[in-house]
Amino acid sequence: MGLRFRPVQAAIYEQLTASAEHLQVGTALLAEMVSAGADREDVAARMREAEHAADERTHAIIRTVNSSFVTPFDREDVYLLAAALDDVMDGIDSAVDKMLLYSIKHLPDGLTEQVDVLGRCAEITAAAMPNLRTLRDLDEYWIEINRLENTGDRNHRRLLAHLFSGEYKALEVLKLKDVVESLEAAINAFERVANVVEQIVVKES
Repeated sequence: MGLRFRPVQAAIYEQLTASAEHLQVGTALLAEMVSAGADREDVAARMREAEHAADERTHAIIRTVNSSFVTPFDREDVYLLAAALDDVMDGIDSAVDKMLLYSIKHLPDGLTEQVDVLGRCAEITAAAMPNLRTLRDLDEYWIEINRLENTGDRNHRRLLAHLFSGEYKALEVLKLKDVVESLEAAINAFERVANVVEQIVVKES
């Protein structure tokens, strides 16, 4: 007999999956932002809308948990997971916003690689969330996220080295470094999501 979930439990699973899917929207907009000829004003406006929608989803998860006597797993872990997913979106939104505010014209070599890492993280995170229902086949997810985070760390170090190579003026370095750090924060937030998922699996197995 297959597993049966109470309506509230099913709703929490669905909301967490939807929250992860928001990150795919965010990373797609980020990729558009760094593409040649992008209308950055338009992309940034759509990013603000996407971030607001993601925030609303996070609040909906919290409301559902707060109004529920029974949750599918430890309610503190639901809070942690929802917050970690929200932190990813905040990092992506921050990077997009800074590119617009700082009027950055030329992106440093390697920055698009970080954007690609974020896109891949979003893809596999969204694919993994439905597996919380069964807590199966999730180890490959957090292993892959860890590998991607390591790749992001290497890219981050190379980007910083390039920024401080003397090729850029001091003010430009400050602006670009701020963007680079936002991308790094988003990648690290993806790893926190994976860590929470691993924590849930260990507790519930």
